[in-house]
Order: sequence, then structure tokens, then C-alpha cells
Amino acid sequence: ATPASSHVARPGNHAPAEAPRSEAVLVAIGRVPNGKNLDAGKAGVEVDDRGFIRVDKQLRTNVPHIFAIGDIVGQPMLAHKGVHEGHVAAEVIAGKKHYFDPKVIPSIAYTEPEVAWVGLTEKEAKEKGISYETATFPWAASGRAIASDCADGMTKLIFDKESHRVIGGAIVGTNGGELLGEIGLAIEMGCDAEDIALTIHAHPTLHESVGLAAEIFEGSITDLPNPKAKKK
Repeated sequence: ATPASSHVARPGNHAPAEAPRSEAVLVAIGRVPNGKNLDAGKAGVEVDDRGFIRVDKQLRTNVPHIFAIGDIVGQPMLAHKGVHEGHVAAEVIAGKKHYFDPKVIPSIAYTEPEVAWVGLTEKEAKEKGISYETATFPWAASGRAIASDCADGMTKLIFDKESHRVIGGAIVGTNGGELLGEIGLAIEMGCDAEDIALTIHAHPTLHESVGLAAEIFEGSITDLPNPKAKKK
């Protein structure tokens, strides 16, 4: 089959005479909040200088009976964040004392390979003055990754050096976003490296790379050379 072709044209004096053609076009111009365009001010709803609607942890605006959720209330502008905000807003409207206060929100770049992360990055940990340590399991050591032709991936966990608690994680590889759930749950529940390392993960799976990364940190890894192993 012949690959589909796309072309992008733009008006103006600086536009090329012939529109360039390619197999794929990436639009990466970002998004701008339209709180002001909604005329929210007419209802007394406060909108900040950037165009976001201000809300509290119950998703209530400065007008008590008006709630806002999703991209319009600020970063990160992600669908799954908006859905959870919607749940909280509905519960509050129904009279429940619920709040939107997640420790972490996962993010995924749907590239090839996927890049997925949750919690703190190394840069953010440094900025917060957190003493941390990382452990990375290369998918080249994963039988499932090799069989699935995605052995160039990796799973990285970030731990608080003192408490050994998981504070962040990143995965690069095919369907990497599918592996974020355990890491996000570990951060929310305050799990440490041992909690993950002692959890039995199915084999052979890409998912077990999370447990193996924790084993690397713990010094109990047997799938790879173990630099932390005690010498007898």
C-alpha cells in the first residue's frame, strides 16, 4: 500500500510557492485557555491574567454555586485530570465533603517509543532539595521486550534516599504509559522500594520491569549484575 501523504499550506507573502508534503504532520503550537472568551466575568466568576478560572480544592469558583473543571482551571491540561475533577465537583454538589488533592498526575507523550512519567523528575527533586537515588532497569534485559521488538526501552524509578519511598518514575518504551499505574499508586500510598521489590510481578511481562528496578535499588536484583550485593 502507498503511504498517505499530507501537505500543509499557509497564506501570506512568506508562504512557499508550493506546499511541502510529508507522511506525517506534527502540530505542536500549544493551547491557550479561553476563560476570558467565555465571558465568565458576567457571572461574577474570577478569571486570572492567563485566562484560567480560579477554583479551590473542591473545584468551586469564587461564586459558590458555580464549579469549573478540566483545562480551564489550569495545568496540567490532561483529560484524566479533568475526569477526576469532574467526579469531585459532582460529589461536592451532591453534598459530600470531597477534595481534589492528588499527590501525582501521570503524563504520557504518545511518541514512538512512548515517554511516560509520574511524580517528581530528577530536576524537580533537585529543585526541592530532596536527596534522591535512581534505579533503571534496561528493557534489553527483558525477555518480553526482546520478543516484542522493543528492547531499547527502560524503566526508571526515583527514590527518596533517606526514606527509600518512591517519589517518581519514568518509562520509555512501547506502551510505556500502560506501566505507570503501579508507580503512581506506590507514590500515593507512600510505598518504599522494598514494598515494590517484594511484590511478585508476572513473568515474562514489561510490567515486571517496575519490580526489577526496585530490586536494583534494594540490591536484591538477580536478573542483572548486582553492584550492591554484599561481598562475602
